[in-house]
Amino acid sequence: MSVATQLGSTFGQQTIPPTMAAAVYRGVNDVRLETVPVPRIGPGEILVRVHTCGICGTDLKKIATGSHSAPRIFGHETTGIVAAVGGKVTEYQVGDRVMVFHHIPCGDCHYCHHKVFAQCPTYKSVGATAGYEPSGGGFAEYVRVMEWIVRKGVIRIPEGVSFEQAAFIEPVNTCMKGIETLRLRHGETALVIGQGPIGIILAVLARRCGVRVITSDLFPQRLTIAMTFGLNENIDASSSDTEKAVKELTEGRGADAVILAVAGNGLIRPAMDATRPGGRVLLFAQTQHGEATIDPAAVCVDEKSLLGSYSASVDLQEESARFVLSGEMELERLISHRFPLSESVEALHVAAHPQPDSMKVVIQPGSHWRDQ
Repeated sequence: MSVATQLGSTFGQQTIPPTMAAAVYRGVNDVRLETVPVPRIGPGEILVRVHTCGICGTDLKKIATGSHSAPRIFGHETTGIVAAVGGKVTEYQVGDRVMVFHHIPCGDCHYCHHKVFAQCPTYKSVGATAGYEPSGGGFAEYVRVMEWIVRKGVIRIPEGVSFEQAAFIEPVNTCMKGIETLRLRHGETALVIGQGPIGIILAVLARRCGVRVITSDLFPQRLTIAMTFGLNENIDASSSDTEKAVKELTEGRGADAVILAVAGNGLIRPAMDATRPGGRVLLFAQTQHGEATIDPAAVCVDEKSLLGSYSASVDLQEESARFVLSGEMELERLISHRFPLSESVEALHVAAHPQPDSMKVVIQPGSHWRDQ
């Protein structure tokens, strides 16, 4: 293990301390700001000093449902600076600006051969941690990145690209995977239900496929934000019947494809109803097990396809990085709330109780140092 892996080594003009602050999950709806040890790294690993970590809906689900054992430190949309490297690491050095994936598949199992990477046992093993059971660790000052992630799941951030922009690489990857699953064709019409940050990203990516995009949301404020990204054809679901409105815009057929970008199983049936015969519905936000009402004849007789997409695809890693780092979409504009790590509990509360004009919420352990 190199000297740079030891606590007390220097990072720029600073020293890596033995302890750090972290938002620690202790049980259902119980997250506390605590002092924990800075994780030690192995020979093939790196330590990243976190600048920005986005709050994902899956983080909020785990905290609200108690689906995972405690204690844990969540957060996986992570960017920062390499603070230390293991002795076997040659591709990164202290000071590198990076974004870190927390899942990377093995590439050799049955699921990887079938390109269903999220079902790979190795993929299900989290490769980034701030301590305790590996759970991403981005809601902390430092994150240990394990060897298989260092090899295939770390992206360099070019100078001139902010940590905030780069923090969208992982969520954009998941959206690209969903769009790929939907098999959009040029000239089709796609309806995106929900215009939170993920819904807006999905709508912009759908438009890149050459399709007509219609958006809908219960909050007019979110539709206004979507319009700043060029998504100008929208339905205010608080005052209009989405199914009826979509059919009026598509000569009575319904959308060729519908993306459900908000949670809630009760929306699956309306999404299917807004889809034309032979069309496709993508479930993107239905991450909790349960029961839902569907019309089976809509699948059989009307030949509508019900599809699902979850998590990221290693095959889309380079494309998602190019999209984000090129600035093709100003993803930073989706951030409505920025919290220092000291206010991480409040940040999680705000993210779990979104207001009409709230969008992406990020925690920034590095908010006090320059976004270089």
